[in-house]
Amino acid sequence: MSISEPLVEGTPVTLDLSETELDRHREHITAFIEGVVDDAGATGAVVGLSGGIDSTLTAHLAVEALGPDAVHGLVMPSEVNTDENMSDAERVAELLDIEYDVLDVTPIVDAFVDAYPEGADDRTALGNVRVRTRAVLNYFVANTENRVVLGTGNRSEALTGYYTKYGDQAVDCNPIGNLYKRQVRQLAAHLDVPTDLVEKPPSAEMWEGQTDEAEMGLNYDTLDAILALHVDGPLSKHATVETLAVPESAVDRVVELYEQSAHKREMPPAPTPL
Repeated sequence: MSISEPLVEGTPVTLDLSETELDRHREHITAFIEGVVDDAGATGAVVGLSGGIDSTLTAHLAVEALGPDAVHGLVMPSEVNTDENMSDAERVAELLDIEYDVLDVTPIVDAFVDAYPEGADDRTALGNVRVRTRAVLNYFVANTENRVVLGTGNRSEALTGYYTKYGDQAVDCNPIGNLYKRQVRQLAAHLDVPTDLVEKPPSAEMWEGQTDEAEMGLNYDTLDAILALHVDGPLSKHATVETLAVPESAVDRVVELYEQSAHKREMPPAPTPL
């Protein structure tokens, strides 16, 4: 769905931000990035570039906050990443005029499989290894260059647990972590990010053919609306169903994702003190 279309057809519900609000978010996020880097005594930031809108927006905001010389992009393809997405990742770096490196994670992942062949056919486990490998590379570069690692996760992903534990959320901060996916697209358009990147179907690319919405069973606009009204907001399930004209099963699915991923939003548990 284009960001120019209503969030839910036939209802007044919208998560869209006004021009003034978009400018405020832009200023707030860039100041946040600058503050994180300054507080760390770092020389800049590392951003993993996937070719998707989240990393693209994060990179744009990082360049605005720090300048292109202080941002280092990493493009980290594997055998399951499409050529289109990797090409888009490089295009973002070139448009922003930032230094970037292409680091193939395939031989590293292959080494894990060689060490533990029993995991070779587990699609999810192997996908998580790819994501965690990228996190290690992000920090390897960041530590070497005295930079911070900027995460690219948004609020929709955080609330549903749509990320790899100790993987793409193994970061120093999440600049766009307060924005729902629809708002990420809207702010990106506000920053003149190319339209094809703004409207590209999102995919974590943990395995071939994966798309976020197919795996979650919901499109992001419906997901965002349920999160905003019911999980983050005050409406009951019944009121949410009536307001959005969605089936109860859609609300139940979002609540299930939120509850099952609670462990990802908390520190690892320890026994209570004796």
